[in-house]
Amino acid sequence: MASITFKNVVKQYASGKTVNKVIHGVDADIGDGEFVVIVGPSGCGKSTLLRMVAGLEVISEGEISIGDRIVNDLEPSERDIAMVFQNYALYPHMSVFDNMAYGLKIAKVPEADIRARVDKAAKILELAPYLQRKPRELSGGQRQRVAMGRAIVRQPQVFLFDEPLSNLDAKLRAQTRLEIQKLHAELGVTSLFVTHDQVEAMTLAQRMIVMNAGRMEQIGTPEQVYSRPETTFVAGFMGSPPMNLVQGLADASTFTVDAQALPLPAAAPRHGSLVLGLRPEHASLAGAGEAGWPMTVEMVEMLGAERLIHGRVAGVLFTVRIDATLAAPKVGDAVALVVPPQHLHWFDATTQQRVT
Repeated sequence: MASITFKNVVKQYASGKTVNKVIHGVDADIGDGEFVVIVGPSGCGKSTLLRMVAGLEVISEGEISIGDRIVNDLEPSERDIAMVFQNYALYPHMSVFDNMAYGLKIAKVPEADIRARVDKAAKILELAPYLQRKPRELSGGQRQRVAMGRAIVRQPQVFLFDEPLSNLDAKLRAQTRLEIQKLHAELGVTSLFVTHDQVEAMTLAQRMIVMNAGRMEQIGTPEQVYSRPETTFVAGFMGSPPMNLVQGLADASTFTVDAQALPLPAAAPRHGSLVLGLRPEHASLAGAGEAGWPMTVEMVEMLGAERLIHGRVAGVLFTVRIDATLAAPKVGDAVALVVPPQHLHWFDATTQQRVT
């Protein structure tokens, strides 16, 4: 196993006036045995960053180290990594056993060692009954496990996962997430996992890197990223539904949005133009006679154990999550929102950075 270090890593295509920079100076340290998820929207550079670790993309500037080796100029085969792709990339004419063993045979590993490694990986992934089947005889989840097994038998220093669950349905995704968690707990291999799915990121990561337009917006544990986002992008991207973000003018006791003054339960960190953030689950509907922020209800979504109340506060779209056992308002109702002071987040309106 080994750590991974990014030092001012840049990726750009072309040069001069036509230069297109897609990764803008990423710095991060991933510890030995750590499971880190790189999450962000499509086109943010997360897969490009992963492919630079794998050696499938050339690093334009900076350094990537695996363990104590700078790998910028090393071929992928020399980096001691194993990669699991979005598509399973299995050989259709080979059995499960042969798919998992193929890389070891090419590396001229002794036959007895190949058998032992494949049998061990098949046991971990519950593939032992399927070793003689062809990929066409397997479900999507089983094929993805074969792809993971092919990586496991390599016994690499680093696992790289490039959106490996994207082709699975919701139930299989949840099941395979659990298998990946158990796999990491058993093997303890340093892992980088790329996804655009925040649920995958929150459930799998020991730490996560949130990417936006080629820049690292925040790195931290899922709890840190969710409860203390460093930018409005992170606040709006992590969480489903996302954090409510409202821009206005703050003073000692009120937050004015489009000429409507909303009373603050606690003073803003400073006066002037700010963005206020509040997660849907942290607001609640006021009781009879209780004061709060006025909201006009526009839609109510029933989601089993909870309801989402969508409306407008001072003309801005706002969402509140309530328990399904509570009476829900109707479309067109005017309700009041109770806003707890400990759950307010403040961001600079210009830089979009967190204000403390």
